[in-house]
Amino acid sequence: MYGVVPAAGEGTRLRPRTASKPKGLVEVAGRPLLTHCFETLRALGVERLVVVVGYRGDDIVAHYGDRFADVPLTYVRQDERTGLADALRTVEPHVDGDFVSMNGDNVCRANLAAVVDRHRDRRADATLLVDRVSREAAANTGVLAFDDAGRVTGLVEKPAEPPSTTVPRGFFAFSPRVFEACRAIDPAPTGEYELTAAVDWLVSRGGRVETVPLDGWCVNVNTEADRRRAAALLRDG
Repeated sequence: MYGVVPAAGEGTRLRPRTASKPKGLVEVAGRPLLTHCFETLRALGVERLVVVVGYRGDDIVAHYGDRFADVPLTYVRQDERTGLADALRTVEPHVDGDFVSMNGDNVCRANLAAVVDRHRDRRADATLLVDRVSREAAANTGVLAFDDAGRVTGLVEKPAEPPSTTVPRGFFAFSPRVFEACRAIDPAPTGEYELTAAVDWLVSRGGRVETVPLDGWCVNVNTEADRRRAAALLRDG
């Protein structure tokens, strides 16, 4: 199984830490963010990691080289950094079959194996780890919509009126059909190719999209407060 790790962003909200290093090398509890991510994916049984680098990407390559423990590393560059769907488009030549994707700035201790199992059992095109948030928080991120039977009917980014309070948590399992979706979508008004739009494209064309509720915790480390929270959770076990 392949593991894809988007890690191209600048991490502007973590400055000044990211003024001289990429976000993926910012330390949480004494180890870089990407080390936490790689260890999590290795424990899931990932046999090859494909890392999307951009801002100060050479620093990441120099730090990790061509292997993490016994797992080979492949690097691809996303120089313009125009969204997560664009990041996935860059890895298509390097991925064979279904794969998992975990954002490189996430620290998780959660039921990620359940996502992989659900994806395989249901032969899904996309399986998302999801969580419930406040309605205010849902209006500022990607949100899932469901029918009365609980099936996913779409995803929308930062809606003024959220159709639910269920949001993705940065860990996904995909079939290769997601690459078609990432190529097909138009950029958002921000200029980014959003992963939510790609998953919504799959839903609208009959793709099977599954969800697994979060059991445990995941912290998307964007700010100093996030970094401290993730470190405290790791210390608490």
